[in-house]
Amino acid sequence: MTTGSDAPLLLVETPSDAVAIVRINRPEVRNALNLALRRALAAAFLDLAARPGLRCIVLTGDDKAFCAGADLSEYVDATPVEIIGRDMGKLWDAIADCPVPVIAAVVGFALGGGCELAMHADIIVAGRSAKFGQPEVMIGITPGGGATQRLTRAVGKFNAMRLMLTGEIVDAEEARAMGLVSRLVDDTAVMDEALRLAGLIAGAAPLAVRKTKELVLESMNVPLAAGLRSERAGFQLMFDTEDKTQRMRAFLDRKKTPRR
Repeated sequence: MTTGSDAPLLLVETPSDAVAIVRINRPEVRNALNLALRRALAAAFLDLAARPGLRCIVLTGDDKAFCAGADLSEYVDATPVEIIGRDMGKLWDAIADCPVPVIAAVVGFALGGGCELAMHADIIVAGRSAKFGQPEVMIGITPGGGATQRLTRAVGKFNAMRLMLTGEIVDAEEARAMGLVSRLVDDTAVMDEALRLAGLIAGAAPLAVRKTKELVLESMNVPLAAGLRSERAGFQLMFDTEDKTQRMRAFLDRKKTPRR
C-alpha cells in the first residue's frame, strides 16, 4: 500500500463486477478524515452508485484503524463561516444516499467522525480489536456527522447518551451487545466476512435489495403507519418485475426436483 503525501487517499478495488471495496488510505494518521478525504469519499460513492452492475460496496480502513475521526488540524482554528463553507452535509449525503448497500468492515478505531462514517453503512462487520466512540465533547464540540440521530436510533437513548455525554470508548463486544455491530469476528476474518455478506447481497434480486434498503431507511424517518403503507406499495411493485417471476419459478422448480 502506497503511503505518504503523494499517495491516494482512497483505494478502490473491484474484486468482481458486483462488489467494490473502498479502502481509506491515511495510515499515518489512523485514517483521520480531512476535507480532501471527505471529498474523495463523496466522489467515490457517487461514481460507484452510478455503475449499473454494482450490487454492494465494502468500506474499510486498515489493520490499525477504520477511521480515528476528524483531522483536528483542519478544525482547531476554523470559524463557523469556514465550517459552513465546507458544506459537509453534502459530502456525508453522498454516502448516506447511496442506493447500493454498504458494508463497513471495521478493525481498530472507529471514533468520532469514523464511528459516524461506519453508521452510514447498512451493515457493520467488526473485528474484536474494534473500538467505537463519540468523544466530541472532550474536545469542545458536538457530533457533526449524524451521531446524535443515527447512534440514538441504533442503540437507544440511554446508551447513546452515555457514549456522547461521557466520550467513553467501547469495545467491539459491547458495541455488538448494544446493537451497533451486525457481525463480530476475529480481525483476520473481517474482510472475508464482509465479502461473504456482499456476495449474498450481490446474488439477491437487485431491485428487491434496493427497495428494501430504501424502505428500511425510510422507517427511521416516518411514523409506523406511513412506513407500512410504503412497504405495501414496494411489495406490490415487485410483482411487476421479471426478476420476481424468474426467481419464484426457479425456486418452485427446485422443490419439484426429487432429492437423491
